[in-house]
Amino acid sequence: QVQLVESGGGLVQAGGSLRLSCAASTTTFRINAMGWYRQAPGKQRELVATITRGGSTNYADSVKGRFTISRDNTKNTVYLQMNSLKPEDTGVYYCKMRAFLFQENDYWGQGTQVTVSS
Repeated sequence: QVQLVESGGGLVQAGGSLRLSCAASTTTFRINAMGWYRQAPGKQRELVATITRGGSTNYADSVKGRFTISRDNTKNTVYLQMNSLKPEDTGVYYCKMRAFLFQENDYWGQGTQVTVSS
């Protein structure tokens, strides 16, 4: 099993910044793709950004130019730098990792709350 531990959420004013981190507790699984998703109240969970093991990134249109996803493969950690935050960025942010050991499976973090006040 892979346990994911997220940190970095909180309350920030519009225009502010936050940095989320998500670390995987494993030394045996190979972590392939990593990503961040978010869920606003009353809405479905949506993709925010993904990054491959090689560093290729993909972003939702709503966060392009404001958010940056990065990873440290030596620490099995993914980051999400969020700048120019807007109230509509408010929600619970979840990290997801695709890990391989004999087969590939997805693992989710517990979620961290991000609240952007206007």
